[in-house]
Amino acid sequence: MSATALGLNILVSGLAFFAFSKARHISWNITLPFIVTSVPGAFLGGWMRVPVRFYNWLLAGALFFACFRMLLNESKGKNDTEPPSLAMAALVGSVIGLISGIVGVGGGIFLSPILILFRWADPKKTAATSAFFILVNSAAGLAGKFWRGGVDFAPHLILLALAAFAGGIAGSTLGARRFSNITLRRILAFVLFFAGLKLIR
Repeated sequence: MSATALGLNILVSGLAFFAFSKARHISWNITLPFIVTSVPGAFLGGWMRVPVRFYNWLLAGALFFACFRMLLNESKGKNDTEPPSLAMAALVGSVIGLISGIVGVGGGIFLSPILILFRWADPKKTAATSAFFILVNSAAGLAGKFWRGGVDFAPHLILLALAAFAGGIAGSTLGARRFSNITLRRILAFVLFFAGLKLIR
């Protein structure tokens, strides 16, 4: 499941990054400090062998964390943001990278609320940074699994990739032009919550 999730992350986050970078929402001054340490962390996480039960609980915890953050009211201020220090970005990037490599979630569900909570970036820059963060860390995590020699994709990967591609296109369109931020957070929180329940059951 982890390798399949990382592969789908690469596909969907690539689409998102292309859309946001084309709209000039990417800020490399914010993005790159997180990437430098997260990539080796994700590679190490992908290389590690984790017991199935521990994996399920760790992934469930990640999903519940994301659900909790999605339901919180974020600060509406958009002009009082300030990028973190290089040391703080490096520390956060390495920890998130390691976790994302282990559980196959890409890390964006951790980085996005952190960027907004500490007002390190506005929502648009947060989305662009998270998309690129997921893209490179998913690739690094998958490379770690290849290096270990234990990559097994789901037998229906092609169907999942087609669904993820269609969902990525539809989600980008609806999120950018139709749904409000509150609606999107509630929908995502609902999905994450029941996915977490299924894992721990």
